Amino acid sequence: MRVALGVEYDGSQFFGWQSQAGGHTVQDALQSALNRIASVPVSVIAAGRTDTGVHALEQVVHFDAPVERPLSAWVRGVNALLPKSVAVVWAHAVPDEFHARFSAQARSYRYLLINRQVRCAVQHGKAGWFHMPLDVEKMLEAAHCLLGEHDFSAFRAAECQARSPIKNLVQLDIMRHGDMIVFDLTAGAFLHHMVRNIVGCLVYVGKGKRTPQWMKEVLESRNRSQAAPTFAPDGLYLRRISYDVKWGLPQNVVA
Repeated sequence: MRVALGVEYDGSQFFGWQSQAGGHTVQDALQSALNRIASVPVSVIAAGRTDTGVHALEQVVHFDAPVERPLSAWVRGVNALLPKSVAVVWAHAVPDEFHARFSAQARSYRYLLINRQVRCAVQHGKAGWFHMPLDVEKMLEAAHCLLGEHDFSAFRAAECQARSPIKNLVQLDIMRHGDMIVFDLTAGAFLHHMVRNIVGCLVYVGKGKRTPQWMKEVLESRNRSQAAPTFAPDGLYLRRISYDVKWGLPQNVVA
């Protein structure tokens, strides 16, 4: 039986999602717990990777269960064996043709940025921070040119393994709530560091170092060296993975 899981995690103490020889990744922690429930090795496939320090409100994975277990075992049983910073939120039986990565229709990310003169202790590791005042209206003006299908090479990490830099960004919302600025982005897929590189450029515009029109120049340059430095991972969250309703997966209630 193929099983899909909805997983949330605090990425602060992990070396990203992807399993590696040294261990201490979210995938390593999850597979270790699944192995103990199944009593045999289990390998999971995720909707997407997250980097060191990046969090997830909903990561979706699938695996082929080697033994029969009630769905509750893949939730409560696995959670009893996971570190406190990782939790399986739901488990759902899916057809064999379901694939966590290739069946996904869109991915949504959220970046939380504290914008005040002094750093925030309570949200350390959970939000980015910038000390100078940022103009959200100017950032929104700059963001508009990024919507739609474009070559996002200027926002792509050098080590990115995506076959094509062309992506379709369907959402880029920026909202201020007191000292917190929230960036919500949705696309079919993202390039490596794409969200953090976009946020870095928007901060340049928001603080007045660049004009909103500069963002279009960066986009059209297709040159990573023309953009701002990659912003910190602390405030980045994989927020939602969207699938066709035919799979019957639980709906993510995160706003």
